[in-house]
Amino acid sequence: MNTKYDFKKIINNFELDGELTSCERYGEGHINETYLATVNDNGETVRYILQKINKSLFKNVDKLMSNIVGVTEFIRKKVAQKGGDPNREVLTVVYTKDKKPYYYAPEYDEYFRVYVFIERAIAHMNVERKGQFYQSAVAFGTFAMYLADFDASTLYEVLPDFHNTAKRYENFMHSVSADKFGRKHSVINEINFVLARERYCKKIVDLLSSGQMPLKVTHNDTKLNNVMLDEATDEPVAVIDLDTVMPGSICYDFGDSIRFGCNPAVEDEKDLSKVVFDMGLFEEYTKGYLSAMGDSITKTEKDNLAFGAIIMTYECGMRFLADYLDGDTYFHTKYEGQNLDRARTQFKLVAEMENQFDKMKNIVKKY
Repeated sequence: MNTKYDFKKIINNFELDGELTSCERYGEGHINETYLATVNDNGETVRYILQKINKSLFKNVDKLMSNIVGVTEFIRKKVAQKGGDPNREVLTVVYTKDKKPYYYAPEYDEYFRVYVFIERAIAHMNVERKGQFYQSAVAFGTFAMYLADFDASTLYEVLPDFHNTAKRYENFMHSVSADKFGRKHSVINEINFVLARERYCKKIVDLLSSGQMPLKVTHNDTKLNNVMLDEATDEPVAVIDLDTVMPGSICYDFGDSIRFGCNPAVEDEKDLSKVVFDMGLFEEYTKGYLSAMGDSITKTEKDNLAFGAIIMTYECGMRFLADYLDGDTYFHTKYEGQNLDRARTQFKLVAEMENQFDKMKNIVKKY
């Protein structure tokens, strides 16, 4: 058992029966420290996820956990109404003995939380079978459908202006102007690529602020590995990693899934000929997402789903390029120029999507 923390003492603060028998690092997440805690409860083995919350990123743990509790409790009721299993289909927050959704350990000056471990399900890092991408779409579409009538304005904005692309553009222009590391001259083509698409930045922001598009709960990290799929059937079980749940547009969540899932190349691929937009995977995801959303999606949202893929990819590329200009201070890099490589893959994807935009919109209409 890891000895960095006294896990028995930490776990003992939560409403759990039994004795902790092991607690080991688990998963591949980089934000929070995640552990698999095994408890012996009268001869029965019960497993939990124990996480040390990243307090440097999530500065208000109380409001962070309030978001997660609010959303999970809302979904639990919907799942129960449909005759599902809330203990399997939704993250279950384990409370402390003093009825809090997290525990502050003063001896470490750290915050910990516990979830019930979802058995017989797995989160895949990469698409191994085409159907998995479809099933992840069903999972995120179901998540959005359950929360369609949740009052998103009550949520705390964990990361302010996270997908405010107009604000991201302003920040990008500051990075270009400052040119702190003298890198601007070598990336003029990439900078011009961003400038030529400034018109994209305010489209969804303005639709939200005008009320033409409803403000909804967004997950904001809709990658395949944030969906638990059944080990035997690949069918979706639950959406996990709710730290970035915030108010926004479902076009952001849809678009980020497409950005991540419809390109077979790695994010920092140097050979841009390998970076392609897979229309077949786009159709699979769209079909799964819209089948789960049902009539909870509005016409304005449908009209902008395909654009959501472009704006999220454009925004991500812009952020990578800004970080390159700033000296690689935000995104972790393993070699010099990695953020530039990342930006170039995103811009290649944007260009491919633009070339096939009419096809993308037709696929959305089809489903």
